[in-house]
Amino acid sequence: MTTEQKELVKSTVPILRAHGVVLTKHFYQRMFIHNPELKHVFNMGNQQNEKQQTALAMAVLAYAEHIEDPSVLFPVVDSIGHKHTSLDIRPEHYAIVGKHLIASIKEVLGELATDDLLGAWAVAYQELADLMSGHEQNIYNQKVNEKGGWTGWRPFVVKEKVVESSEITSFYLYPADQGPIADFKPGQYLSLRLFLPELNLLQPRQYSISCAPNGRYYRISVKKEAGSQHPDGLISNRLHQVIQAGDVVDLSSPSGVFVLQDTQAKTKVFISGGVGQTPLLAMLESITQQEKETAVKWIHGCRGEEVHAFKQYVAALEKDYPQLKQHIFYDNPAESTPATYKGWVELAQIEDDILSQEAEYYICGPRGFIEKHYQYLVEQKVDKTTIFFEEFGPASLAL
Repeated sequence: MTTEQKELVKSTVPILRAHGVVLTKHFYQRMFIHNPELKHVFNMGNQQNEKQQTALAMAVLAYAEHIEDPSVLFPVVDSIGHKHTSLDIRPEHYAIVGKHLIASIKEVLGELATDDLLGAWAVAYQELADLMSGHEQNIYNQKVNEKGGWTGWRPFVVKEKVVESSEITSFYLYPADQGPIADFKPGQYLSLRLFLPELNLLQPRQYSISCAPNGRYYRISVKKEAGSQHPDGLISNRLHQVIQAGDVVDLSSPSGVFVLQDTQAKTKVFISGGVGQTPLLAMLESITQQEKETAVKWIHGCRGEEVHAFKQYVAALEKDYPQLKQHIFYDNPAESTPATYKGWVELAQIEDDILSQEAEYYICGPRGFIEKHYQYLVEQKVDKTTIFFEEFGPASLAL
């Protein structure tokens, strides 16, 4: 890009800050009208709740703000790259997106969208597309070069369906071709695709792998969205209500950057809310299987015992792994025990046990849950580089 083109892109930053979501909503509407086949690729639930539009607006704004040195955005590029490869996004999709994005800028900005401005954004977008698709090709190459790895969609058989609580059910997924499966890093997710008759669409969703690597199967543990007819809950509810042992689902290979770090940290602190414990379970199981001397603090919050999945399982791990200690928060605990607390998760109540300069912290749950506990840890002078978090759905946190 020329200096003049970079300045033109930067000149749109105030507009993107104020009206970015307006632009991205127009973009998605336009793209789905002209390319309806992409509805099979995108999560239409995140279109209705506008999470996807918000996430894209934030990404476009960040790119414009850092047009002088986009390399600082690599952690975001890496995370998005994993999500894209899990959805089988290919370079040709970038050409479609670019065409509709530039057209949307012109249609939304009107007279402000001069030929020079549109030209600058076209060049900027192409550079971003080349960066993203190049990084994603590297991820695809890594996937196919590992034992049991694959790209695109692969059929898996639901061998077991196990109720874990009144809301959460686990699905044990084995490859239909009976071939080897790819290993994964504890904390990663799978994309699962089903046909939804209600929408007449194939729809993908991401679910964390809730067990340690074992070479034979993947396990996902899914929360039922009670009474939800919103597209956001249709896949989860179909898994609960329709999919049975013996049925086949499509999976993409494991992806994701929220993973257990291979470091010498003496303590791992896992902080979860509700179904947010699923990627942390894979991390916990992996640590306890390796029989290391790592201390583990397991902090979990949910409404009550009836919705507390894996309660007995983690308790059994605690007996077999002396370095594991739990702190459980219930809205209304049935009984009072030294490790059970009333109310939402409050790290201040257990700070003597969890705060350490030699610890790593892993947080997973709703957006507000992550923000609250991240800010608390930072206020306690915990090094930000030792705090890791996963927000389910399109990334909207900028911590």
